[in-house]
Parts: sequence; structure tokens; C-alpha cells
Amino acid sequence: MIQFRKAAQAIFFVAFLSGSAIAQTPSLQKIKVLTLLGRPLQFVVADKQGIFAKYGVEVETENLPNSDVLRGNLAARKGDLAYLAVDNAVAMVELAHQDVIIVMGGEGSQNELMAQPEIKSIKDLQGKTLIVDAPNTAYALQMKKILLLSGMQAGKDYEIKPFGATPARLSAMREHKEFTGSMLGPPTSIIAKHAGFASVGSVQELIGPYQAAGYFTERAWAQAHRDAVIPFLAACIEAQRWLMAPANKQQVLDLLVKEYRLAPEIAAETYESSMNLPGGFEADARFDLEGFKNVLKLRAEVEGSWGGHPPSPDKYYDSAFYDAALAELKGAK
Repeated sequence: MIQFRKAAQAIFFVAFLSGSAIAQTPSLQKIKVLTLLGRPLQFVVADKQGIFAKYGVEVETENLPNSDVLRGNLAARKGDLAYLAVDNAVAMVELAHQDVIIVMGGEGSQNELMAQPEIKSIKDLQGKTLIVDAPNTAYALQMKKILLLSGMQAGKDYEIKPFGATPARLSAMREHKEFTGSMLGPPTSIIAKHAGFASVGSVQELIGPYQAAGYFTERAWAQAHRDAVIPFLAACIEAQRWLMAPANKQQVLDLLVKEYRLAPEIAAETYESSMNLPGGFEADARFDLEGFKNVLKLRAEVEGSWGGHPPSPDKYYDSAFYDAALAELKGAK
């Protein structure tokens, strides 16, 4: 009888374990995203609101010192996707010959050419040193274009020095007065203004719509991991909706203060700029096609790429992933 009971208990235990294994929630799909300015605000929201888990993904971010390192790491498969100015994806295709595609947008550009307090106009930058992240992509091209509008050419009328990501550039300008100017965006540009630095030109005024930060990855990886990419993008869209909803304003302000260590007045100005002004967060993380055409136009004009005639955006952007993510988002309601 004792042996029978032990056998019955063993059978029950095995059955219990088997049932538990079946009942367990499927493991989350892990995705590593390379970034330049720390963990994006929408990722913080997606974690805190349980949105990533809702879509079955677990997201790790790695913050890198500059875009050159980030592009190299993505090419070396040290990350799955990047969230960065999408002109970097164009650079990977055209300069490094990597088969990279943009899969979703996220933000426009509110960059301004910020300069030392004594600078009163763009012409005052004649003969000066300006610092950038990388000299041949994204915001450096914005700066070159703004100076070209005043007849000034890089290497002839002013010097460019690579230095690193946006906050590092402001720190460098504070410590080294010989670094006369740089392209900065919120909240760094707002902090710079509070510190007395001068704005001598903005992207919105002088260049127009510009598709800045978005998501890009290797084409082969995206195609092989559609079951991870699509729910990840859906989660990011839902998080961006939450982020931009006026009802959540105070919670977003609290996140800006706590997560990014911004002073309350800087957080308030950053919120107003990012949520309500042109060039901030895009509703539903939409890809701004006209803004991207401007990105390509800028590279053609400033760098002479494609013989001055930019190609079709379809070469770099595949809308199928975003469309599928929107469809999954609707299905998740």
C-alpha cells in the first residue's frame, strides 16, 4: 500500500510539473536597441506601463558615445535595432554598403545652432570651430546647410570637430570657449539657453520638416525576426500614444524630472516643445515621408551624394513593418 501511495504521489507530481510547464507564460522575445542619448522616453513609458510585456518583448538598450560607434556596432550585430537620426541608416547604406532599412519613425527635429553668448549672428562664426557628433551625417549636415545659406563652407570659412553626442557637446562648449557652436535639440538646447548660449538658427525655420529619430536595422535581421520586430514596434507606438496623451502630462513631467534629472522648469519647456511644437514627437511614431525627402535632399546638396539628385525614399524605408504593427495594435485592444 505504501509503495502504491508513493507511486501515485510520483505520478501526481510529474503531472503537476507537466501541467505547470504548459500553463507557463511564453518567454518574452528579447530585443537589443542601440541608442545615443540614453533610454528613450517612450521605452521608459513602455516598461513602467507594462506595454513591452503586453506585446511579449523584453527590450535592452545600450547607450553609445557617438553615432560612428553605434553604426559600427549595428553592422557588427552587437545590437538588433537602432533608435537614432535615420540619416545614419542612409549613411550605412551609402558609405558602409550595409543593407539597412528604416522600419518606423518617431521624432522630427527641433535642433538649433547654439553658439557662445558673444555670437550674435551666423556670420560671427567665420573662422571658428564648431563641434558635431560625426562630420558626415544627420545634424552635422543640418549645420553645414544652415551655414551654406550664409555663404559659409566647412573647411574654408569654419572648422568642424567631431566630439560626441548632444549633452557632451554642450559640456564641451561650457569648458572650451574655442568650441563656438553646435547643433543642439531639446532638452539640451533649452538648458543651453538658460545658461546664456545664443541660438543663431533653427532647422524648423531654415531647413523645414526633417525626419530625425527613427528605428532602423539590417534588412535580413528584420525579415528573419518579423515576429519580434512587429510586436516591438506596436509596443513603441502604444507607448508614444500614452506619452503624447494630454491626460498623462503630469506623469510625463515627473518622468522627465526623475529619469533624466531635469529641473522642473526645463522639464516643462521640454514637454511643451516635444509634444506641441513642429519637429517634436510624431503621433503614432509615424514616418514623416516629406521630412525624409528633406533628409535625402540635404545629403545631396551638402555632401554631393548621388550626383546631387537624391533617390526615392523607398530605397531606405520599408513601410510594411509599421503597417503590420498598426494592425497588431488594433488587434490588441
